[in-house]
Order: sequence, then structure tokens, then C-alpha cells
Amino acid sequence: MFIVELQAVKGGDGIVKEIGLGLLGFGIVGAGVVEGLRRDADLMEKRAGVRLVLRKVADVDIESDRGVEIDSGLLTQDAYSVINDPEVQIVIELVGGTTFAREFTCEALKLGKPVVTANKALIAKHGKEIFELARKNNTKIYFGASVGSAIPIIRSMREGLSSNRMSSVYGILNGTCNYILAQIEEHKLPFDQVLNDAQEKGYAEADPSLDVDGFDTAHKATILATLAYGFCVPLEDVYVEGLRGIASEDIEYAMELGYRIKLLATIKEAGDDIEVRVHPTLVPLSHILASVNDVFNAMVVDGDLAGEVMCYGRGAGRFPAASTILSDLVDVAGQVASGSWREFPIEWRGNDRAVRKIEDVETANYLRLSVKDPEAGAAAARDLLAGMGISVDSCVTKAAGADGKPCVVITTGSAKDGIVQKCQAEIDCLDVVNAPSIRFRIKG
Repeated sequence: MFIVELQAVKGGDGIVKEIGLGLLGFGIVGAGVVEGLRRDADLMEKRAGVRLVLRKVADVDIESDRGVEIDSGLLTQDAYSVINDPEVQIVIELVGGTTFAREFTCEALKLGKPVVTANKALIAKHGKEIFELARKNNTKIYFGASVGSAIPIIRSMREGLSSNRMSSVYGILNGTCNYILAQIEEHKLPFDQVLNDAQEKGYAEADPSLDVDGFDTAHKATILATLAYGFCVPLEDVYVEGLRGIASEDIEYAMELGYRIKLLATIKEAGDDIEVRVHPTLVPLSHILASVNDVFNAMVVDGDLAGEVMCYGRGAGRFPAASTILSDLVDVAGQVASGSWREFPIEWRGNDRAVRKIEDVETANYLRLSVKDPEAGAAAARDLLAGMGISVDSCVTKAAGADGKPCVVITTGSAKDGIVQKCQAEIDCLDVVNAPSIRFRIKG
């Protein structure tokens, strides 16, 4: 039996009638959760078998209008008064970050109270500690909204695909980056200009580094890798390369070759190891991910029984995130009311596999060289590639690139990343090459 179950509101028949919720963080998503509870409380009660009742809401700012109806008596600036309230059986953590959020989450778990969160950074960086604490105190943490917002990728992996051996999980996990790439392609504008436009429209933060430098996607990839392979994947082992400075001509040339560039997270088995990497990737136009545009996200899980299964939808926003948080609450509340946890088949375990270093990863490649002479540049690059055992699939010369100088665009067969990096460094030292070459990996 749960500690929190004993304090829930019961009817005369001893059956739990109400579960009290405590919300930490009353920002955009927090307001969405409050509005969702107000709008669909009756529906959720029918599905959970118990009524979800908001008891307290904590935020530093309790004066600003969030555009949702809420009793001012529920608001407080003291997060611990919410966590320790005996009428709060489930804590919703929407503070963000990894400092206060970590402290609040751990405190709730120590009290045996389940926590529902959308905090991808918290799970990616401190998941092992948090899950061990939850297990020690006979409680749970739910994090469905941490990846893909309204997209049920985590629930699909933990439940719907739990019978499958997952050979790979890959996809587009950041709507800001996907929007930027689509705008560069459509309007042929430079990266910085499109980024500024995204910031003005609210699609990118004032400090966009978490998104455009790939770290937001890396947090999500770490969580998906852990779910897929059952051990705590260290965030520092994930290779990350962002979009900053990507050129419109590369998007154009990729299209001519039959590809669209996406910021892709790739998680896959690689022998006894696994790969977890985030970087711009040329995706074949025939692949369904190539058609995912604007702020949408999409993830593909390849199971040995189910084959490829794709989850698609809006990856951010007030109501998309609130949808998954509230779905987690319905699930948790039903378990709290019954006094029995439902164990998931995929859990965090010890580190029994290694994350492959990027130098040992094998991919096909796209290279663009700014050259003084197209024919000489192409010949010299092909010779260097051949000398290192890297096959050339195509080699196209352009009379003038964006800088007004000739360029050579090469695609290669699959080769180890470390060898390609070495060859690229030698290509850049050729007298016929004007500037450092541009390289992107191609999805296999």
C-alpha cells in the first residue's frame, strides 16, 4: 500500500474518491494543465476511476494572469508547502531546469509521492538517481511529456512495443530546428535571418542555443536510448552537432541529390554497443521523415516484431504538453487509488552496454568543397578518398556557390567517421581548396 493512498479522500465505502494534485511551476505548460483539469475533469474521472483535484499551485510569480481560471487561495510561492501538504498525493513538476526541479522531485519521492514531469533535462542528467529514489520509496516518476510533448512515444515504447527488441529509434525531436530548416529551404534565406524570424514568432527562445546547438534533442535522445536498451545512458556520451551556420546552398544541393536535411536523433544497436547521436542528416526524400515540416516532431521505432512504427505530432506548446501530463496523471491516479503499482517492462538498470564513440560510427557522407578549379578539386578529393578506402557515390561540380566561387559536391559510401574526419582534414589542406569543407552524414 502507498503512504499517499492512506491520506487520499475516501467515501463511506472505503473507496478512494479524490486524489489531490500539487503543481510546481505555473508557466505556459502549467497553465495548460490547470485549464485541462478544468475542461475535462469529468472525463478524466471516468477513465481514472477517481477524481483529480488541484490542491495547491506553487510559483515565484503568483500575480500574473495566465489566462486560466484558478482560485487565488490555491497559489503559493512555497514549493515545499505543496510537496509536504498531506492533501497532495501526486506532485506535478513543471519548474524546469535541473537545480530546484531536482530538489523538489527528490523531496516528493522521499515522501512516497509519485511525480509527473515534463523535464527532459532532469531525466536525462539525473534519471538514475531519481529512478533509484522512486524505487527505494515504493513510488514512481512519470515523464511522458519529456519527449515529443503530446506524442505518445514514451508510452508506446514502455507499453505498446515492450514485446519488441528495438533495433533503432530515430527521428526529429525539436520543432524549432525543424521550422528553421523548412524556412531556409522555402525562402533560401541565411540561417541567422531565419533564426531571428523564429524568435520573433515565438518558435525560438531569446537564447536559442539549447535548441539550435542540438542539446535539447540530445536530452530527448538520451531518454529514448535508455528506454530502448534498459540502462542509464550517460548524457556526456551522446555525440551532438547542431544547426548553427547551416547554409541554404547545402539544403538546395541536398534536394538535387534526392535528400532533405533534418536535425536527426539516431539511437541504434551496433553489435554489443549502441549508437546515440544528434546531428544534421541527409534524409532521402522517399523517407516519411523527409515530409515532416514546420514545428512538428516525428519518431520511428524499429521493432523486430512490429517493424517500423512512427509517432507524429506537435512537439511543444501549452496544450500538447498538458495533454501528456494529464494522461500520466490519469494513469498514476488510478494506481494510487487501487493501492497497487503497475510495473513497466522497461526499467533503468545497470550500465551493461557501451555507447559507441562517433569515430567508430559508420555512415555515408555529403561533402561540399569550395575550390579554385572544379576539375582539379574534384580529382584531388576523389584521390584522397580512394586512398583511405572511402568510395565515391557521386561527384558534382558547380560553376559558382553562394560565395561566388566554384564548388564540388561529393557523396560517399559508408565509412568510419574517424577515417572521414581524417580525410576531410587532408582535403582542406589541398592548395586547390579555398576554405574548410562542409560535411553532413547521410541516413542509412
